[in-house]
Amino acid sequence: MRTFNGAVWVLLGLACVAGTSAWCADEPAGRWRDVSVDDYRAHLRELTGLTAVCAKARDLKSCDPTLVGEDDRIPLNTAPDASGRGLAEHRTIRYGWLRVLFSRAEETDDAPQQTVALGPQGGAGGNAALKPRTTSELLADAQARLAYDLAQASGTPAPLPQHAQEQATMQQVLAQREFRDLKKPDARDTLLERFVNWLNRLFDNFGKLQMHSKWLGWTLTYGFLAGLGVTLIVVLLRLERRWRVRLIPDSVDPAPGAASARDWQLWLADARKAAAAGRWREGIHFLYWAAISRLESKRLWPADRARTPREYLALVAGDDARRVPLAALTGDFERIWYGGRAAGERDYRRAEEVAAGLMGTATIDGQGAWR
Repeated sequence: MRTFNGAVWVLLGLACVAGTSAWCADEPAGRWRDVSVDDYRAHLRELTGLTAVCAKARDLKSCDPTLVGEDDRIPLNTAPDASGRGLAEHRTIRYGWLRVLFSRAEETDDAPQQTVALGPQGGAGGNAALKPRTTSELLADAQARLAYDLAQASGTPAPLPQHAQEQATMQQVLAQREFRDLKKPDARDTLLERFVNWLNRLFDNFGKLQMHSKWLGWTLTYGFLAGLGVTLIVVLLRLERRWRVRLIPDSVDPAPGAASARDWQLWLADARKAAAAGRWREGIHFLYWAAISRLESKRLWPADRARTPREYLALVAGDDARRVPLAALTGDFERIWYGGRAAGERDYRRAEEVAAGLMGTATIDGQGAWR
């Protein structure tokens, strides 16, 4: 097994030197060191000399793979960015191919009895079989490669193209009519896109769930639709109760027997007489209907004497400021009038204060007159 692994590494190294293997560019990273461009050039000169000595001596001391040293990581660009700091871009130069070649340098130049098949050659389009290169030839190729890398590292890097013509063409294209509304996505667009993506994932999960558990998928789907329908019905009913009074013409007279068919001041007068006689229970009864008559005369709801106190309360919108005091007056009226609970002056005064607020009047003064 060790012999086989060693042979694989040797073959890969030879292919790297000959330039016929794409594996060399993706060689696994080993140990490397951060160097400057000058240090990289010096390392290349040193490796060129070591390779020349190894090619001449072909012994273990001169061709020791450890002489190659660590890989080099050099900076690609030292220009400052928008923040004023240098760009952290580097490139790692690997020498694994040279280490493998050094480890094979002691072998003779006898070519192995195998061929390497290459792709189409020239215009013939056929496959040609080439004889593998000897170790001496590979050492010479390694010196040429190192010399070429040194020449590249010593030259002046070409400036990056500005692409001015391409940018001008792009500006002309973006200035056309079909791109007039083109804009950079803002935070709102990003949130909307995330919400749409979330909905898509939700419905995709529903579809997958329905495939595995059909009954559960149908339950969730129809449950969601049923809940949406119930919510819509409740909203429509509340809107109908709030706006129903506006659908009734102002010229329509109160229905016979309705609370507003009798003026609310007359209800108040009856309440005052009952309170003066100490009939607190009847006084609260008259106060309640005085408040209902007053609200009904303001067309808060259509006149209808058949309604119960709870139905009157249900006609008031939840966000109406009159709903809370009307609910308190309705509760006291039901407990005392329908529940048969005894009432006293304190109960009457409390009901009187709530009714006065509903009717937009003041409470009764000390002389028994409404202010």
